Amino acid sequence: MKKELTHLLISLLLSTPIVAQQHSEQKHDKYVWPKDEQVKQKLQNWQDIKFGLLMHWGTYSEWGIVESWSLCPEDEGWCERRGPYAANWYEYKKAYENLQTTFNPVKFNPERWADAAKKAGMKYMIFTTKHHDGFCMFDTKQTDYKITDKKTPFSSNPRSNVTKEILGAFRQQGFMVGTYFSKPDWHTEHYWWPYFPPKDRNVSYDPKKYPEHWKKFSDFTYNQIQELMTDYGKIDILWLDGGWVRPFSTIDSTISWQRTIPYNQDIDMARIAASARQKQPGLLVVDRTVTGEFENYVTPEQSIPDHYMPIPWESCMTMGNSWSYVPKENYKSARKWVQTLVDIVAKNGNLLLNVAPGPDGEWHEEAYQRLAEIGKWVTVNGESIYNTKPLAPYRQGQWAFTSNGKSVYASYLPKESEQQIPASLSLPALNTSAKPNVTVLGTSQVLKATKTSGGLNVTIPEKIRQQLAGQPVWVLKIS
Repeated sequence: MKKELTHLLISLLLSTPIVAQQHSEQKHDKYVWPKDEQVKQKLQNWQDIKFGLLMHWGTYSEWGIVESWSLCPEDEGWCERRGPYAANWYEYKKAYENLQTTFNPVKFNPERWADAAKKAGMKYMIFTTKHHDGFCMFDTKQTDYKITDKKTPFSSNPRSNVTKEILGAFRQQGFMVGTYFSKPDWHTEHYWWPYFPPKDRNVSYDPKKYPEHWKKFSDFTYNQIQELMTDYGKIDILWLDGGWVRPFSTIDSTISWQRTIPYNQDIDMARIAASARQKQPGLLVVDRTVTGEFENYVTPEQSIPDHYMPIPWESCMTMGNSWSYVPKENYKSARKWVQTLVDIVAKNGNLLLNVAPGPDGEWHEEAYQRLAEIGKWVTVNGESIYNTKPLAPYRQGQWAFTSNGKSVYASYLPKESEQQIPASLSLPALNTSAKPNVTVLGTSQVLKATKTSGGLNVTIPEKIRQQLAGQPVWVLKIS
């Protein structure tokens, strides 16, 4: 028991949402709405589909550790090194980067992922083409630190360019697809210059003092993003992580992690976005935490705003405790995720749910089970989610409200102890007809509904209560 508890505590430590500290509460009053008509249309389409999949995958899965962060020489829990090389950072980095020579995910089958995600009701997908460690999960020409290099065993596999394979598999299932890309790169000498050993997550030299070195890094970044926008088919979203790489002028001194950024790290996002959209018209650019024209939607991490937000936003969250693969993951229940999805959609957001493949190229079987369970609910109740808008009062008590313009959906989120929908329900005042037609999704019987001065009282027959017992959320359709 103690061993299991220790493992759980380590998992929680490794998965502590670093960026939950980085990505403080979004200030939506500073959001900049896009002006490009194609971008606006793509953004609207994205807001209609509500539910997406994120996958963190790289060589770090071989050690079953937190993605990239053990390389970072900061005295933080999520950066703690473990294992035989932990005592010496240089030896550790060498061993970590040597994982490239053993990475061989022979069970890689993106079609299975895409099929499972589709059946769960997911409609868009973001894949980590490169995390902060700099290892590229695509066939870049800018470095040999990549999955397709001959040093990597999987390079001989006909599907070694996993980014291309994954994007293709999900497109085939009708998904919008996006590329996660880390702006910082801790492998290239143009970011962590060996002449100045790194002290933290930031660039290891002053770009203002060594502009020619920074120019090489900016061009390196630009060229890699150009490759992704040129050689990988239609891309809908460019999802950029590592918000400390930003112009000094964009730092918000009221946010603790931004106050620690020592240098101006401007990679010329205007140039990157313009060239990317030449290749991918209407591309959504998500320069996370850098408020302005290149953050087309905001991304609270491992958290959900406690109120409706009138701007485009997405909560990115882990199905278990970790962003990256760990041998024994603690997956949260399907009930938890259905209620989370309903809560987020009622507040005008999307849910991006992370599942991490392992070193063999497979998910834990439990992840497939969770998605199948979520999908059972979505199959019946999806009309209350997709192509809807939040409806005031949005979230009130155990209720969440959406509308598609024709019908109102009142979703009841039961407590753990509630296995049956209550026999009588009282809804707050809603903009409905004098004699509304009310049903519970999953049934066809019209329910007795009485308008009152305070709202609407609905009676649920015992037969329906028994038929729908155990559901994570019950949805009343009012038309």
